[in-house]
Amino acid sequence: MNKRILGTSHVEVSALGLGCMGMSHAYGPASDKQEMIALIRSAVERGITFFDTAESYGPYVNEELVGEALAPYREQVVIATKFGWNFGPNGERLGLSSRPEHIIQVVEGSLKRLRVEVIDLYFQHRVDPEVPIEDVAGTVKGLIEAGKVKHFGLSEAGAQTIRRAHAVQPLTAVQSEYSLWTREPEADVLPTCEELGIGFVAFSPLGSGYLTGTIVPTTVFDSSDIRNTYPRFTPGAREINQALVDRLRRIASQKQVSPAQIALAWLLAQKPWIVPIPGTRTQERLEENMGATDVKLTAEDLREIERATSKFTVQGARLPEHMLNMTGR
Repeated sequence: MNKRILGTSHVEVSALGLGCMGMSHAYGPASDKQEMIALIRSAVERGITFFDTAESYGPYVNEELVGEALAPYREQVVIATKFGWNFGPNGERLGLSSRPEHIIQVVEGSLKRLRVEVIDLYFQHRVDPEVPIEDVAGTVKGLIEAGKVKHFGLSEAGAQTIRRAHAVQPLTAVQSEYSLWTREPEADVLPTCEELGIGFVAFSPLGSGYLTGTIVPTTVFDSSDIRNTYPRFTPGAREINQALVDRLRRIASQKQVSPAQIALAWLLAQKPWIVPIPGTRTQERLEENMGATDVKLTAEDLREIERATSKFTVQGARLPEHMLNMTGR
């Protein structure tokens, strides 16, 4: 597995990371814990060194899973987790919270669940409009000075927020959704990251599974699957969006690879400091995703992908309105 550096931070990670959320959260019932531990460890053995989780995935259980799985490999891997939510006694989300005292409190839980003495990369999960980003950055700076955190990141933040945070505590990475059907970061977030030397972590690089070509208009998701709430995943939207996957499939066929591998290879070709973190629950998909790092796209390949996808208007918003309201500040 090739390596990449997150911006100018000197943090080296595998070119492809592993998003662990779906193993225990959001996409239907959680998978068997021991099977997921085996999958995570298989990823390490195959060269993946970057793993992404959050306290809110579950909540808490995903951090516990990742912590147990990676305990034997602690010195070989970079673990990212996130703060920024309040939870009720039954794990229900009560809203955003990035108050300094809250961050100082919850970091202890993440450290314990991850079985680490220091968190490699600590993201604010969503920008809290009630707390100045300078206060958040200053608090994480204090955690870095205290030896509890190594690096600071923001998730789904806008360019101005990135600049303000970076001025207080330099950011190692910004994490946002980015793929062939979600290209909003190209407008100002990616240029800001490039200017400031900040790495970019692309979550949902396969469009929550849609760009793999395995989801069709008639696909039925489990009742607990969060995609049931995504406008982009309604049956009508999927029927229209199928044309995008069909275009990817034609290009993939020419290269004798899968649509998912084309989608990931395209991301890897955008900037050398972009690291996609596709999630999976199966060994087969893990190996397929990792194969994308061997797909070489020429300048003409990239132009063809651009021609095939740039003029396509994706049907439906990527997130429900209440979740979109928490992004891009």
